[in-house]
Amino acid sequence: MALMHTKLFSFGYKYGFPGADAAWDVRFLPNPYYVPELKESTGLVNEVSGYVLDNGTARDFFGLFEPMLLSFLRNHEATGRDELRIAVGCTGGKHRSVAVVEYLRHFLNDQSIQVDVFHRDIDKE
Repeated sequence: MALMHTKLFSFGYKYGFPGADAAWDVRFLPNPYYVPELKESTGLVNEVSGYVLDNGTARDFFGLFEPMLLSFLRNHEATGRDELRIAVGCTGGKHRSVAVVEYLRHFLNDQSIQVDVFHRDIDKE
């Protein structure tokens, strides 16, 4: 079976819903936008990703989400699908969704699943 091409990307809901096969809303995670020293940074910065990911809410979410995502990807691949586009959204597409996509990139790579990653709205205000 050929490997399915998986695209994983972040977006901001305030800039419109993307064309994707599946999307997850991560606006329930802590928002660095409201922390003055983090507001101007992005989810690519360790302090921001730590703020988003190093808490009980994120740990609980990923404990459930990781096995579901693996099953989701493997089952889609088993159907012979060529490509799957997965979007992760937060309000502006700069902090939470970026941190989650980068986390998932590493998680999936550790599972021998290669993904193409991009951040649609990271440079928007």
